[in-house]
Amino acid sequence: MSWTLRSFAPLSTISLAIGFVVGAAYLVSAHNGSLPEQDICATTGSATTAEAAFLAENDASMRKMMNGMAAKPTGDIDADFVAMMVPHHQGAIDMAVAVLRYGRNAQIRRLAQEIIVTQQEEIAAMRLAVGQPLPTSMSSPTQVSSAVPLDSKSSRPIAPIREP
Repeated sequence: MSWTLRSFAPLSTISLAIGFVVGAAYLVSAHNGSLPEQDICATTGSATTAEAAFLAENDASMRKMMNGMAAKPTGDIDADFVAMMVPHHQGAIDMAVAVLRYGRNAQIRRLAQEIIVTQQEEIAAMRLAVGQPLPTSMSSPTQVSSAVPLDSKSSRPIAPIREP
């Protein structure tokens, strides 16, 4: 086992376990109807235009993720786990893309890019593990329009970023 795989295996295991617990809790609450129908990330009257747009996009990502995680059990525990975890990981990707669109903090933007890459890798690994085909290639979700131009080689901001 390579050093990289050994160093990330415990983190991946913990992440998967947390996701499974969240998915199981959601399924239980979905069956008894206790999940509220309110906005997950409701905007307030004081939200700026950019913040409101971010919160709306984030709310849509969360709803899509939670709906996707409510997969109907098939009797195949491994496939059911993947069916719940893929939307969970895709939700993280979608939220990270929203941060890249609207966020300005260089460190957070880099973390969002790393989240996108690692979550895509984990989705691929899970799908392959249960014999599911990988989706067709598409452009990277990190290639989004941004208020801060990024250097194409390093993905770092070209101009200095001023924190609000």
